[in-house]
Amino acid sequence: MAIQEDPMNLVISGVGGQGNILLSRLIGRSLVKKGYFVSIGETFGAAQRGGAVMSNVRVSEHMPLGPLIPEGKAHIILGLEPLETLRVLVKYGNPKVVTITNSQPLFPVDVLSRKAQYPDYEALKQTIRGLSQSAWFIDATAMGLGLGAPIVANVIMLGALIGIDLLPLTKGDIEAEIKASFPPDRAELNLKAFNMGTDSVG
Repeated sequence: MAIQEDPMNLVISGVGGQGNILLSRLIGRSLVKKGYFVSIGETFGAAQRGGAVMSNVRVSEHMPLGPLIPEGKAHIILGLEPLETLRVLVKYGNPKVVTITNSQPLFPVDVLSRKAQYPDYEALKQTIRGLSQSAWFIDATAMGLGLGAPIVANVIMLGALIGIDLLPLTKGDIEAEIKASFPPDRAELNLKAFNMGTDSVG
């Protein structure tokens, strides 16, 4: 399976503690095993947990690339939090970008302390749709709660990404990487989460 663009630029956005870096590593290792050149760059907000985190994943069949995606050049944005998705979309999106976001907001400290107001969610969704060629909204946090482990929302989102079939990776590629990356009990939970994600876009 060839990549649709070369380079293919994927942005994973969220906040600290949501598991961006795990996703970039699972995706990157899977692509390297299939013979692609992969560059990964991470940017972190002011707080280790709760600050904005963005992972750049760049994929090429022909050459290694710099790790940072140029502004306006993302092909796919995978968002673990809707407001962070929009922030990244405004900077890195373009009329052809495909956006996939977890629909559950994660309120920052200034919102929880009533110093700021979180945007209206429906308006947020409409703005994301308007800035994307296509947009998917996955209730990954609720799905993770259904498994008794909201922490696996990121792996559910990974499943959705693989399910829409824009990367040159199969379900089997990621399942093998999950099995190689976790002890058996955690691998089983993450495999369930991953398959819930792929089913959510089927």
